Amino acid sequence: MNKNTTTSLFVLFAIAIGLVATTPTAFADHSEVTVEAALGSGSPGCEETAEGCYIPTVATVDVGGVVIFSNPDTAAHTFTSGNPTDGPDGIFDSSLVMAGSSYEWSPTEVGEYDYFCMVHPWMVGTIIVQEVEAVGEEDDHGDDHMNDAGHLMTEASATGMMSDGTKVAVWTTEPMAGEMMEIHVEFEDSEHVNHDITVTQNGETVLDDMGAHHHEGSGMHTTAPLSSSDPVNITITFQGYGVNDPKTGPIGEEVVFTNVVPEFGTIAMMILAVAIISIVAVTAKSRVIPRF
Repeated sequence: MNKNTTTSLFVLFAIAIGLVATTPTAFADHSEVTVEAALGSGSPGCEETAEGCYIPTVATVDVGGVVIFSNPDTAAHTFTSGNPTDGPDGIFDSSLVMAGSSYEWSPTEVGEYDYFCMVHPWMVGTIIVQEVEAVGEEDDHGDDHMNDAGHLMTEASATGMMSDGTKVAVWTTEPMAGEMMEIHVEFEDSEHVNHDITVTQNGETVLDDMGAHHHEGSGMHTTAPLSSSDPVNITITFQGYGVNDPKTGPIGEEVVFTNVVPEFGTIAMMILAVAIISIVAVTAKSRVIPRF
């Protein structure tokens, strides 16, 4: 093996190592949750699907937290507390949220709040407001759980990095058969982040959330009830920074977290297909890869 071959292989190895990280702990943050109107929910039928008309159909948030009601659909919707039978109860009402817009609500009392769309009454959902989860003063590594800004300081279940240098981290609850899994996603030091997230377990899709938007770069996603306690795979596809088009950043880039199970840690890898393929193509052209 000549010097050029060794150098090229070292570069590829360094890229792979730089894109992989493992950490052992997990944490579920409920300070912010995003609920989206399902695509096509302006017509009946979404109420018969596993995901429902609001995604997620049941969402959990802490008292004093923020619920972001987002409408990526082409039709206008409302997010109105109450139910189609009895009507609005006056706790919150977004009025019409046009396509591409959002509405925020900050709950002040613990409770379970049903809501619906006044335009499309087959659309129903529930917000569960809970007390802020108690945490110890220090985690297993001796770090405070919160900083002065109130952000999580515990280590993430897994981390990755996009090509623009943005760190992407996930915190997850333990996967348990029959239970929904909560996944907190954070894009470090970022605002108005748009992304898709897909979660699979044993080849079955348990979450397929398209067009998520996080005002402060972080948010919670909830899977459908899991069929087992096996690890899950999480794929986050970045869709740009910003509220309006054109959005910026490495759009279309994926961060893939494999074998996610908090107590045993995870493996996180950034898939930079274009960059890696380009390196391989240049290497092949220069005949650096040895022939066997």
